Amino acid sequence: MTLLSRVLGLVRDVVIAHLIGAGAAADVFLFANRIPNFLRRLFAEGAFSQAFVPVLAEYQKSGDMNKTREFIGKVSGTLGGLVSIVTILAMIGSPVVAALFGMGWFTDWMNDGPDAHKFEQASLLLKITFPYLWFVTFVAFSGAVLNTIGKFGVMSFSPVLLNIAMIATALFLAPQMDNPDLALAIGIFLGGLLQFLFQIPFMKQAGLLVKPKWAWRDEGVTKIRKLMIPALFGVSVSQINLLLDTVIASFLMTGSISWLYYSDRLLEFPLGLFGIAISTVILPTLARHHVNREGDSAKSAVDFRNTMDWGVRMIFLLGVPAAIGIAVLAQPMLLTLFMRGNFMLNDVYAASYSLWAFNAGFA
Repeated sequence: MTLLSRVLGLVRDVVIAHLIGAGAAADVFLFANRIPNFLRRLFAEGAFSQAFVPVLAEYQKSGDMNKTREFIGKVSGTLGGLVSIVTILAMIGSPVVAALFGMGWFTDWMNDGPDAHKFEQASLLLKITFPYLWFVTFVAFSGAVLNTIGKFGVMSFSPVLLNIAMIATALFLAPQMDNPDLALAIGIFLGGLLQFLFQIPFMKQAGLLVKPKWAWRDEGVTKIRKLMIPALFGVSVSQINLLLDTVIASFLMTGSISWLYYSDRLLEFPLGLFGIAISTVILPTLARHHVNREGDSAKSAVDFRNTMDWGVRMIFLLGVPAAIGIAVLAQPMLLTLFMRGNFMLNDVYAASYSLWAFNAGFA
């Protein structure tokens, strides 16, 4: 499922490159796509999942299904309330968000510069793309729940629906609209909705679809909050770097944000295929070994170390050859995948430079 998702994600990027290339429309759309995705990776799929899974494993170990269901309802209600507030505020204040992360465009807008229209369009697209954050937060939540009971395929398949929605809007809706970037933004919204709806039957089948309840001061919710703080530091480094790249690129020539995106996406293909797939499987296993330490602490400690050792060895075994391959084949890959339609040779060269720079960190 992970392979299918990554391949379709690559097809999606090829279609986007063909449709809008690396011009002004591409910069604006990719900017509007990056901001909610930054929050998704930082909180929903990053710090929250890392903190939530171990606590959920403790509740499941107790064997009290009613207590586990109550805990899931409290977490979903509290999480949903917070994300709803953030999403609504971001949609209402989309010009503020665009000004904060697209300072170069905002400066041009203030001074009636050449990129003023990018700021206005980005503010509009953010109103459409930000609800994706709400949908995908619950996708990450339900996916984490399903992963802990061994149903890994559901979460792995969910991104396929996002890719299908975006490819469909690019092929069928965009040609009917004056602004193709607007069609792609609608595709993100629809993709998030499809992912959200897709996981509901599986949660119900597992008996874990419960009524959300606000419980900020609940013991389990409080424990998750405390665990999220150190997790945020680990997750935030790479994500904040990418966001700072976007802020800086908004001051540069048209195409800069697009070149960074396409090179980052090529790098994420092996990272997502191997690294994220391994972490998806290994995190619930590590959580179970950690919880079982109370029964046979010596055996649990050995199992924990062995599982961690396996994960690290697999990442090195697969990651190092991938990094070498990207370094050698950066330009040929960009040429083969993206140089069609509105994506030009100059875009290939520009994207290859950032890909080499990103790859140094990946290696």
